Amino acid sequence: MKETKKAASKATAKSEAAKTVAKVESAVKSAAEKAAPVAKAAEKKVASAAKAAVKKTTAKKDAGMEKITLQFGGKSYTTEELVKIAKDVWKFDLDRKESEFETVELFVKPEENTVYYVINGEVRGSFAI
Repeated sequence: MKETKKAASKATAKSEAAKTVAKVESAVKSAAEKAAPVAKAAEKKVASAAKAAVKKTTAKKDAGMEKITLQFGGKSYTTEELVKIAKDVWKFDLDRKESEFETVELFVKPEENTVYYVINGEVRGSFAI
């Protein structure tokens, strides 16, 4: 009879331990489910802040950019216009993707009505102006 009570007591203890483990697991799972949306919201805020910082940096670079206008022989070209022409040459004449256009160096020779370019440090050529 003592053995039966001990066995019953052990079974009750195991049952209570199993219930406690189940409660703890449930609490952990519940906490994780509650934390997930908060973590996602924080992640979105960080990404949004990073994008805003990039926009501000780009805006500052654009704001400090010097504007140059080249005038000769009754013609007038700004730096932006010459870069746009170089991008068009890259895209349409060279059949390249606009997203691959990274840097451009322009050398203007008014006496020849020509602009020489070096795109991405590799591709060289010229176009008439």
